[in-house]
Amino acid sequence: MTPLFIVWDVESVAFSLGSLEIAWYGVLWAAALLVALWIFSRMVKRERLDPRLIDSGFLYGVLATVIGARIGHCLFYEPGDYFLQPFMPEFPWVKLLNIRGGGLASHGAALGLLVGLWLFARRWKLPYVWILDRVAVMVPLSGALVRIGNLMNSEIYGKATSLPWGFVFVRNGETLPMHPTQIYEALAYLAIFFLLAHLYWRTKLAGERRGVIFGLFLVLLFSVRFAVESIKLPQESWEQGMVLNMGQILSLPFIVAGGVILWHAFRQPVRPYTGLPQDKGISNRNKHRF
Repeated sequence: MTPLFIVWDVESVAFSLGSLEIAWYGVLWAAALLVALWIFSRMVKRERLDPRLIDSGFLYGVLATVIGARIGHCLFYEPGDYFLQPFMPEFPWVKLLNIRGGGLASHGAALGLLVGLWLFARRWKLPYVWILDRVAVMVPLSGALVRIGNLMNSEIYGKATSLPWGFVFVRNGETLPMHPTQIYEALAYLAIFFLLAHLYWRTKLAGERRGVIFGLFLVLLFSVRFAVESIKLPQESWEQGMVLNMGQILSLPFIVAGGVILWHAFRQPVRPYTGLPQDKGISNRNKHRF
């Protein structure tokens, strides 16, 4: 009988511009950011807010996500290379900024985005939870696109499996079918996106109970991440033999935080959503801010 599995030997480069090779991973990262921009612009128009929030929010979000993802990878997965030898003459500071040649960590991206959105909310005098509820809707869809980018790179996959949808990642020298955990996560993130989008666009939850969408996002997305991590191969050699790998350890605080936010949100009385003070335009004090 012919064994059932999928041979995966896809080229990671999408196209070339002269000597510059553009990888599928980069294309899908860019697509994730553009999708987030489109969704946020729809939200701003729907709630009749100042359109300048769109470009400003996108700038804060992109910088915070990329910087957080890179620093998170260096801090969580390669601390010995970046943070334990910072004062040595040969310390490769430029390597810290080498996003094309280095790694990006989703937990770092999450932390960076939280900081960036806090700065954005302060600059435009918006309630922090208000912006978190809305960004929580778009992040799972962006995350699904990034995971497909990981699939195109033949990276971050699972252990060997006998299931018929196992992938043989030929580029990495694998000969056994492995769990395509990139697809598992992408499908789960899509489901979370559709649920949160329904809650935002089809119910009054985002206006009447601030924090519910964000709390639900944290619990669902990082619970999926915690579960899928259990069948992934270790990303770093030092994770071998750990009861919980680094991805699971980093997911736990987000799950707990989401539960606390949900508990707090449902304890508050329901209040009719009357819009933000800035609904008819950002105050003159912020008129020229970006």
